[in-house]
Amino acid sequence: MTRLLALATVLFWFSSPLPAAQRPNILWLSAEDISAHFGCYGDEHAITPNVDRLAREGVRYSHAFTTAGVCAPCRSGIITGMYQTTLGTHHMRCTASLPEQIRPFPMFLRQAGYYCTNNSKQDYQFPTPAGTWDESSRKAHWRNRPDESQPFFAVFNFTGCHESGIASESKYRTVTKGLDDSERQDPDALELPPYYPDTPVVREDWKRNYELITAMDHWAGRLIDQLKEDGLYENTIIMFWSDHGVGLPRAKRWVYDSGTHIPLVVRIPETFRTGDQGQPGTVSDRLVSSIDFGPTVLNLAGVEIPEYMQGQPFLGKNLPPEREYVYAARDRMDERYDIIRTVRDRRFRYIRNYEPLKPWYQYINTAEKGATMRELRRLYEAGELTPPARRYFAPTKPVEEIYDCQADPHEIRNLADDPAYADVLKRMRKAHRAWVLETRDLGLIPEPIIGERREQFGSEYEILRQSGSDEYNTQLATIASLASEGPSALPRLIDAADDPDSAIRYWAAVGIGNIGEPARDQAAELMEATLSDESSAVRTAAARALCRMGLPDSALPVLVHELTTGAQWERLHAAIVLDQIDEQARPVIEQFRQGLEYQKGFNSNGKYRVRVTNRALNELLGTSNTVP
Repeated sequence: MTRLLALATVLFWFSSPLPAAQRPNILWLSAEDISAHFGCYGDEHAITPNVDRLAREGVRYSHAFTTAGVCAPCRSGIITGMYQTTLGTHHMRCTASLPEQIRPFPMFLRQAGYYCTNNSKQDYQFPTPAGTWDESSRKAHWRNRPDESQPFFAVFNFTGCHESGIASESKYRTVTKGLDDSERQDPDALELPPYYPDTPVVREDWKRNYELITAMDHWAGRLIDQLKEDGLYENTIIMFWSDHGVGLPRAKRWVYDSGTHIPLVVRIPETFRTGDQGQPGTVSDRLVSSIDFGPTVLNLAGVEIPEYMQGQPFLGKNLPPEREYVYAARDRMDERYDIIRTVRDRRFRYIRNYEPLKPWYQYINTAEKGATMRELRRLYEAGELTPPARRYFAPTKPVEEIYDCQADPHEIRNLADDPAYADVLKRMRKAHRAWVLETRDLGLIPEPIIGERREQFGSEYEILRQSGSDEYNTQLATIASLASEGPSALPRLIDAADDPDSAIRYWAAVGIGNIGEPARDQAAELMEATLSDESSAVRTAAARALCRMGLPDSALPVLVHELTTGAQWERLHAAIVLDQIDEQARPVIEQFRQGLEYQKGFNSNGKYRVRVTNRALNELLGTSNTVP
């Protein structure tokens, strides 16, 4: 099917738009990397008069969550109304191919007569299709529309509160230069989360977060004032939201509330309210996912929502039943993989760690540049962290976590082993698996194998939508879970290691490696044979398994080969294993140095392999070399 025909098919689902006079303008004010540190959310330290006023005139949502704790995967979901794990945009810094039938939702607004602008961040992890926006630039504005009577959808993104605004002294000063003394924070008066050490360094970062939010509030106020100047305030629905939580450790990139719970405030002029929606000063505890934003805009504009969208409207007419759960995922964060899934209801959060043998705080180059992360590492090495902060340096994670977010808002006490919460655990575990199956979670397929299959099927989305894919999807979810069930799963893992499918064989090898030395008698010979598997990802997983069995001799040459040949993600997988095996990698240090070479033609010239290699060699050699 051609692109034109596919788009025409989607647009056929749309009913005729509302008459122009009945269509609201819609303004999105989006911010990066901030949690709900606002006065309207009860934070007594926050200085946010403009957003607070918006909340007094509209609705504040207490249970809004993003689908990822990092910007690009989440933004791919916002612009399409689809989970990033369904689209194949789940890894941070990847470039996926959208299938013909899935389009960014502003295209449907434009078809219905809206003037659509974006100022200016996109970061969707796929090439933006032509026709998505009337204008997307730093100059994009509703004021640029050729006909003032044309309804508009305008997006403005504030990037000043990005984590770099905390980490960079110069950016912090630039962004906050307009604040007066009364808008500055006393770092000693602020309340730190229990998973941070109470030191001046950490308090400075926490202070910067608050002041950046105040600077953002000024920006939001200026845009709201422009609406009023243009006489559009009572004709425009305003939505304020953040793409994920604060840009600090154990928040950004993570699926806890600190990383995925976001502020969401919506002001609806009386003319455009449906029933009792949008009543000034109300608070809604309705569960909202960030993939619901787009469908909600379409619904408010009177544009029918495409059937393929996984998001659902929370405002407007003909609403579906409220969500029982919201979901989020963590996958590759720059150079480090950690497959984590989570389910949240109004009270509890369930987390499934598919790679429990990895520490929470893997070394991620960008994150390590932050002062708080450096302070955490310094105090951990000195043995001076409190238990809640020290926990995240543990070499492994539990397979499952569950938290009572009412009683334990910082999610410190894992209740997964508490018999009193067995029914909650069972219920949310079931919801997690149902979501993985229903949404066809591509994150359970190793990235090198995704790359191969995208070439075969045309897009990541289509990989798990082929004939017979329902049965395969179930098999994949089962083996991925089995890989962390321990020695009792060994017989089934050995059987799966001979499966015709490379992703199944990959998880079998990972699971055998997770068991380690206790699997040696039954599985060492099998893993030796698997070193010749046709799939690079499987070969690397088998090499890891042998190393964890204490049998590195035959594995090391394979890891060096995978490190230095093949595509980018194959090389990264090998570098990560060489890093994980620590002293076992010492015999191949000279060959390992080849991983420091940048590779033209790869994403950012293969810098992720370089980062992992540099970190591993620093640990082996006692050096402190840095790379970009």
